[in-house]
Amino acid sequence: MALITRMTRLFTADLHAVLDRLEDPDILLKQAIREMEDDLSLREQRIHFLDHEREQSARQAAQIDHDLVQLDEQLDVCMTSAEEDLARTLLKRKLEMTQLSKRLRARADANTEALVEERGQLDENRQAFDALRERAESMLDAPNGPGGRHAMGAYQTTITDADVEVALLQEKLRRSRP
Repeated sequence: MALITRMTRLFTADLHAVLDRLEDPDILLKQAIREMEDDLSLREQRIHFLDHEREQSARQAAQIDHDLVQLDEQLDVCMTSAEEDLARTLLKRKLEMTQLSKRLRARADANTEALVEERGQLDENRQAFDALRERAESMLDAPNGPGGRHAMGAYQTTITDADVEVALLQEKLRRSRP
């Protein structure tokens, strides 16, 4: 049983090592940055949606308030004319509109609170993202960046034609000596 367990571990370790070699750290880092950008974009869309919904709720509540003023004028006419049945109908509509106005204002207030929270979170995420992106860019641009793919960059220098000529003369001189 211990032999099977050890073989399983060995196989799993080898499989993980193969996967580690297949994964390019540069590509994974770039993909993580793209995913963060997508998340920021989604949060911005949510903020836009909440702001639109808040404005729409506030506009509807303002329209209802305007309609309530007209309804009050109609109620005045009904009450002075002793039309109680018609006044009851108008009062029912007034109560419904008042409740709807309250709900719309509550939704607008809730959206305002959510907007403040979302905008704060977006600012925090954007600052963290910018800092991480800068670090990632410096890592990707570094000579010994992730994966060691740029390891030769640390040893590369500019070789001039004069350097080559001097090296050629030195090699000729060295080879001509017995």
